Amino acid sequence: MVSIEEALALVNQQEVKGTPDELPLAQSLGCCLSKQIQSPFDLPSFDNSAMDGYAVCGLTSQFEIVGEVAAGNTSKNELSEGQAMRIFTGGKVPENTTAVIMQEKVRVEGTALILEEKVVEGKNVRKRGTEIAEGQVVFEEGHRVTPATVGVLSSLGFGSVTAYQQPVIHVIATGNELVEPGEEKESGQIYESNSQTLATALQDQGFYCGSRQKIADDLDVIAEGIDENLEQCDVLLITGGISVGDYDYVKEALEENDVEEIFYKVFQKPGKPLYFGRRENQFVFALPGNPASSLTCFYVYVLPLLQKLSGGAGNGLMRVNLPMAHDYEIKFDRPVFLKAQIEEKKVSILDGQGSSMIHSMAQGNALAFVKGPIQITEGDPIECLLI
Repeated sequence: MVSIEEALALVNQQEVKGTPDELPLAQSLGCCLSKQIQSPFDLPSFDNSAMDGYAVCGLTSQFEIVGEVAAGNTSKNELSEGQAMRIFTGGKVPENTTAVIMQEKVRVEGTALILEEKVVEGKNVRKRGTEIAEGQVVFEEGHRVTPATVGVLSSLGFGSVTAYQQPVIHVIATGNELVEPGEEKESGQIYESNSQTLATALQDQGFYCGSRQKIADDLDVIAEGIDENLEQCDVLLITGGISVGDYDYVKEALEENDVEEIFYKVFQKPGKPLYFGRRENQFVFALPGNPASSLTCFYVYVLPLLQKLSGGAGNGLMRVNLPMAHDYEIKFDRPVFLKAQIEEKKVSILDGQGSSMIHSMAQGNALAFVKGPIQITEGDPIECLLI
């Protein structure tokens, strides 16, 4: 058995080699850039108006209107002292523009423009290169593409990016008692939820589940399923069958498939029977069958590896330290991940902390990490993983 710190270190120590690929920008969301990106030009690439109004030349209070500039107008316009042009947001300001006066601050009488405020040089003009300069590093290697990233790169004219391929991830749920949701179940059976939970957790973190499969508690069937899936994926997640019961065959089936054990069992609650192994460049996590344990182990251990495989830093979920909203006692001697709710910058521990109870996890937004036994007092700081 290893500690949480040892388990995380073993995950982080794995040498992984991401595969760069040229991806259309629209398909790069969630991927990590495999090389640095520099700006090919200034952004904005020309001085433009920050609002609808009038571009003026000079510091007087009255100007002659001599034209109009709409957004997208590529004509070269020039103002002389005392002249003004009607201009719209994003329009290229004429040469010699002193400022842009918002339309609500002027009065128009024929071709005469009369100002109701003083001209302040440079006001309402977005200068060339004020957001990004030509040659500036926009994003470093390893940056994870977000919707805002796509917006920036589109603005810079990029139609594609070189990013690391996402790992191919498969999920197997084991158990004779499992029935697919939507089907009729009998007494003693339960609906299978872990594989769908993990698939959506993957999606929520920017990954994709390539296959979900339900397998009975049979050594030969499980071994065959592991072999078939490892032929097709980079990371295999297995739920259930990893403890020490009479029908827990997953560990033996992994050994039959030449998967090298990196660690088995972690001193924690929930999720003690957690397995991590590797076969060449493929990785296997065998997660506990209890739903809350399975999802907790995914967030704490699986996610950092997936981030590394896709070119990221592998830091896992964001962690924050916040004060407790109430007193709370932990009597057992294992470090524990508690389902929690953060509200108004304070942490409340939820009811329903059993490893099989995922309802409370659905109602919360954090996992509070505490090393027991301990008596926590209201106001004490507590580390939380944001889910």
